[in-house]
Amino acid sequence: MGIHPKIGITGLPRSGKSAVLSKVVEMLEEERRREINARGGDGANTDLIGGLRTEPIMENSERVGYKVIDIHTGAEAVMAHKSIDSRLRVLGYGIDTDSLDSVAIPAIEHARDYSEVIVIDEIGKFTVESEGFVNVVRSALEVDKPTLLALHKKSRHPLLQDIRRRDDARILEVTPVNRALLPYKIHKLMRETY
Repeated sequence: MGIHPKIGITGLPRSGKSAVLSKVVEMLEEERRREINARGGDGANTDLIGGLRTEPIMENSERVGYKVIDIHTGAEAVMAHKSIDSRLRVLGYGIDTDSLDSVAIPAIEHARDYSEVIVIDEIGKFTVESEGFVNVVRSALEVDKPTLLALHKKSRHPLLQDIRRRDDARILEVTPVNRALLPYKIHKLMRETY
């Protein structure tokens, strides 16, 4: 068992999991910038945070899909969209596992091998449709690095069950009440180990 926490953020859809996650990422990056400035050094080559963000795709203020974004390179791909004609449909969205794999898998591999902190947003209904994604997440969890995961609350997928059962996992739920303070709590938990 590693010493670095694997923190799972869970919550109902639209509860603000991604917002909490991006706030923590922002806080970690900001802190790193201050440290580098204090040392007077150049932090250009430090690879602090790697992994995956997801963002809704909006059309006329309605969610029509989701894209995945590689935190390190900025590469992005549409993984789910109402207009994708796919055999794989989840919650009314067509899933494009190829485009998910083309961005998500290299992003997580990079974070696993080179970054100090691994971020995976989100492990849920769409992403678990890709076997390659599930496998690369499992391999990233074997590495002892601070890891931040957004987990779909209701999913019964074995990957999520396994994460919830881990000894080194802390699962925190986002609620309207704690949403504003949760990023600070998570940041503190992560800071304690590195």
